[in-house]
Amino acid sequence: MKIEDLRAKTDAELEFELKGMKKELFETRFKGAVSNDASGGRIREMRRNIARINTILHARTLGVRGAASK
Repeated sequence: MKIEDLRAKTDAELEFELKGMKKELFETRFKGAVSNDASGGRIREMRRNIARINTILHARTLGVRGAASK
């Protein structure tokens, strides 16, 4: 997921996507622990996307980089 795509979304859309990603991350980690089918690359990608969304939301809260809350 590209950062430009995330910045174009509203806060509500980002919150919704964040919840979905956290749920997907949990399920992937659980599946990897149970069936020994861990996909480390996918887990890493999800964690980074979650961090990107959190960073954008926090920056909007602080008013950093001129990114106004939508």
